[in-house]
Amino acid sequence: MEKMSRVTTALSSNTISGKTMFCHLDAPANAISVCRDASQVVVAGRNIFKIYTIEEEQFVEKLNLRVGRKPSLNFSCADVMWHQMEENLLATAATNGAVVTWNLGKPSRNKQDQLFTEHKRTVNKVCFHPTEVYMLLSGSQDGLMKCFDLRKKESVSTFSGQSESVRDVQFSMKDFTFAASFENGNVQLWDIRRPDRYERMFTAHTGPVFCCDWHPDDRGWLATGGRDKMVKVWDMTTNRAKEIYCVQTIASVARVKWRPEKRFHLATCSMMVDHNIYVWDIRRPFIPFATFEEHKDVTTGIVWRHQHDPDFLLSGSKDSTLYQHMFKDATRPVDKANPEGLCFGLMGDLAFAAKESLINSDTNRKPYAGGDRRNPLFFFKKTDPTEQFAHVSSALTIYETDFDSNHMDWFVSTAQRYLLSGKPFAELCDHNAKVARELKRPQVSTTWTMLRIMFSDPANLPAAGLNHSLSKLGSLPLMNSLKDSGLGTESRLERSKGDNRQDNIHLEAGNSHISNNNEENEETEGSDGPAECMFGDAELDDDDLYSMDHENQAEEQEYTLPQEGFQLRHEIVDNPSAPEHFQQDKADSPHVSGNEAEVPCLTPIESFSLISISQPLFTHHLPASFFCPIVREMLSYYAEQGDVQMAVSVLIVLGEKIRKEIDDLTQEHWYMSYIDMLQRFELWNVSNEVIKLSTCSAITCLNQTSTTLHINCSNCKRPMSSKGWMCDRCHQCASICAVCHHVVKGLFVWCQGCSHGGHLEHIMNWLKSSAHCPAGCGHLCEYT
Repeated sequence: MEKMSRVTTALSSNTISGKTMFCHLDAPANAISVCRDASQVVVAGRNIFKIYTIEEEQFVEKLNLRVGRKPSLNFSCADVMWHQMEENLLATAATNGAVVTWNLGKPSRNKQDQLFTEHKRTVNKVCFHPTEVYMLLSGSQDGLMKCFDLRKKESVSTFSGQSESVRDVQFSMKDFTFAASFENGNVQLWDIRRPDRYERMFTAHTGPVFCCDWHPDDRGWLATGGRDKMVKVWDMTTNRAKEIYCVQTIASVARVKWRPEKRFHLATCSMMVDHNIYVWDIRRPFIPFATFEEHKDVTTGIVWRHQHDPDFLLSGSKDSTLYQHMFKDATRPVDKANPEGLCFGLMGDLAFAAKESLINSDTNRKPYAGGDRRNPLFFFKKTDPTEQFAHVSSALTIYETDFDSNHMDWFVSTAQRYLLSGKPFAELCDHNAKVARELKRPQVSTTWTMLRIMFSDPANLPAAGLNHSLSKLGSLPLMNSLKDSGLGTESRLERSKGDNRQDNIHLEAGNSHISNNNEENEETEGSDGPAECMFGDAELDDDDLYSMDHENQAEEQEYTLPQEGFQLRHEIVDNPSAPEHFQQDKADSPHVSGNEAEVPCLTPIESFSLISISQPLFTHHLPASFFCPIVREMLSYYAEQGDVQMAVSVLIVLGEKIRKEIDDLTQEHWYMSYIDMLQRFELWNVSNEVIKLSTCSAITCLNQTSTTLHINCSNCKRPMSSKGWMCDRCHQCASICAVCHHVVKGLFVWCQGCSHGGHLEHIMNWLKSSAHCPAGCGHLCEYT
């Protein structure tokens, strides 16, 4: 307590003063850093490397470190760090792979002190140890991290994460631990004294991790930010890294910095699109705590001016400006947000949240009196104007029910059982329709069947199969869809056969199907349904359709008509005459005009249980593009209902038949949504298959990004540089089975902890009786 009192007294006696101000730079800034006493700031970029003095009213340029007649890439800085113990010591990370230290105490104009050129690609980050003066750490695009002792001319340790490029490295405040973030989404923890292997590794984000920062007070907390637009706070004190907070931003996170003296506050800036700087309260991740909106281009560097002062933030940007932001001048997004809330009471009352100004403007509203339940008013307590940025808590409540309809078992079963490739189109549709029917999803099953009918070759559709399919579908959905798509708007469908003859088939515009001159059928005639009826919720299940099928068959037995209108013939002569009883029945129909009754009927005629359509309706060669508008509306309908699984499955199965009808951005959105759901259910194989079969170029490349395989020798534990299985260092075969000691020529399984392995069968049998590695290294292996 006595020590803390001294620190507080020292700080209060040296209070930092100033205001929100800025200055124009000569070029865009890539990074900034501030000295220990917060009086100077260094700005570094590709074409700028300057030191500015921070005065109360303005920035004053003090020193330009880019000197010399010949331009040098050593001055092209990707990052800069000012030592917090040595006020004259700076370090920069150059885009040519150099790590440079600068001594501001040198009497000459050129302040360059030491040059390290061990990295082969751009160095993304440099970091001084908080207590060890001569220890400098770097992280590079070549995937390596190097520790330099400034008293020597070369690095003393090299850390290989065997992963993608290193984007950030940060020393912990308490010991020799440092964290490194990588482009493949991983974060590794290393002990600076053990360069052979990292202590811990975990996947923090779904894309590259651009930044990380240790909490200055809760030293077990590590904040990370990445391309997935998220900032996550991890508790590193447990055996496994535990995510304790998550903030969703609107753009990729390029920088993250904890706010001094505020345990739950951190600042972020974006890598692209968004120019603002946000200060978040991680306990309320739905809306920023404060926002700085001064920059006109992307913010590239942020740093709090003093490690014990939460009121001043410095930032550099691509708009070639350097800003000092005063926290009290920040905007509060909460003030601009509309209050939202709605709740029903037990007595039938309705409570809602609204701005006081809106309710006071209602002149017809009666004043609220005590005991009057008709017009109650509730308002938030007015904030104290002297209190800056008071914390307002918010909560998100999700209610779950136990109804079976809300379970997602059908989604998993459908994803696992669907066939998307490998068989003819008709078989794929039939199989998927059967899967949907077994999962009690009649609407989806009907959709697959209709797709088979629409896009299959008519020659491959047997009459019996067509009859069965249409009897399952019912008459209304099919005919309403055909009518709305253009078939029903014409009074007749013409089909040419020969040179001088046309046979006409008549479909009435207001009629859903051809009448059977039945009283029950007359009640359904003239009903018009929307085009979506074909893909809408099926009102009849299979049992209802089956019973209707038999009822109609029983009713048809009362007619004198045979099962077939007449026998099929091998050749149809011109102008055939229809049977008398058929012409008479047709002429007696109240919906057929006299002229139409005189037109001869086409043969053969197929009688269906629920629909009567001549076979030429489907043997007529309609182009695939004829049905594309209907299918496009159907896919949009499913996507809007949240069933992207159906939308993506149909996209893959139809392929080029429908691809051009839907814009690439919509397809990419559907694919990404479906792949995200599959990965949430841990359906990795299905997700990989969807990516591989996708017709969208932006999706097919997902399997090829950040994919690297590193192989270590199981004998000497060093990376295998050659392409074969023989280690060029110890000259041992890396694929020796630890159980039978023979070379594994087929499937090889190995432990990621000790690198030993062997034949799959041998390892499985060994681990059934023993948990220790069969190679005798003492590692506890586990087969999962």
